[in-house]
Amino acid sequence: MGGLSIWHWIIVLVVVLLVFGTKRLRNAGKDLGEAVKGFKEGMRDPDKPAGQLGSERKAESQDESERDRAQH
Repeated sequence: MGGLSIWHWIIVLVVVLLVFGTKRLRNAGKDLGEAVKGFKEGMRDPDKPAGQLGSERKAESQDESERDRAQH
């Protein structure tokens, strides 16, 4: 009655995959990873204004999206 067993988690994972699809989940994971990277960079560079960090990440994400389009 306490926690969820491994079978419960597997069923939840299958339902989530069916509802959202793998492509949408992959994109969400990628976005979350980029957000965490940006947060860590912001914590490491306290002397840079927030606007500079955002513009650097924006340029990198545009390059990555262009590479993704070329692959698909």
